[in-house]
Formats: sequence, structure tokens, C-alpha cells
Amino acid sequence: MQPGIPRIEGVVLVGPHSLELRFNDGAVRRVNLQAELGGTVFEPLQDPAYFSRVTFDPVAGTVVWPNGADFAPDFLRELSEETPAGRSPRPPNVGLERTAPSRRR
Repeated sequence: MQPGIPRIEGVVLVGPHSLELRFNDGAVRRVNLQAELGGTVFEPLQDPAYFSRVTFDPVAGTVVWPNGADFAPDFLRELSEETPAGRSPRPPNVGLERTAPSRRR
């Protein structure tokens, strides 16, 4: 492996078309691929049940599906990061937020 070339080291399905990807540089990114599923090879991935069949290929260093569909790791690294539903983007290292005032008596 050459330095600077992104490779995926782990994948977790986190939504109908969303993956959490762990890269070889330690970065963890959550991406939604729904907008990228055009074309013959990617069409089956539009079905969330089929999309969920994603696996990690350690030889290629990326994610793959049973029909041979895959994405280049550098493409996945450059996608905009998805914000989990219902959460606002926050800068890193922000402390815990209080969601309701405490009731002291």
C-alpha cells in the first residue's frame, strides 16, 4: 500500500443507502450513496434490501456488492459527509449539550 492512497478498512450499514466507512488514515465518514446509484451496475443497489448486502473487500480496499458493483475508495473519501437524521452538524470536540433543564428541588 502506498502512502496517501485511501483504502477502506471497515464498513457498517447505517441507513437504507448510507454507510459508515473507516479509512486507512483513521478517518471515519458517514456517506449516503443514493444519488450515486445511476447506471446498470448500480441500479440494483437502489433497493435498500440489496444495498444492505454490502461487504468489505480487503484485497480491493473498498466496499462491494454481490453483482460486482463497487466504488473507488478515493471517490468515497471525497463525498460529502452525511449528518445522521435529526442531528445538526457540530464542530468536533464540542461538549455534551443539555437537552432539558434540570429540575432541582
